[in-house]
Amino acid sequence: MIPGMGNVKALADNKPDEKQMSRIEAIIGSMTPDERRKQHIINGSRRKRIAKGSGTSVEEVNRL
Repeated sequence: MIPGMGNVKALADNKPDEKQMSRIEAIIGSMTPDERRKQHIINGSRRKRIAKGSGTSVEEVNRL
């Protein structure tokens, strides 16, 4: 066991369900092709636009 790693198996078993997958697809679909390729260009106003376009919150966009 490596210190600080916790239970890695539990993290690997944490797969998104159908509802989470549809949110992820909506968020990615609300991004421009450049935003998908270059994540570093996504600033606060872009996050807000992506959230509004996907019907999610800015926090959910940040988590992705």
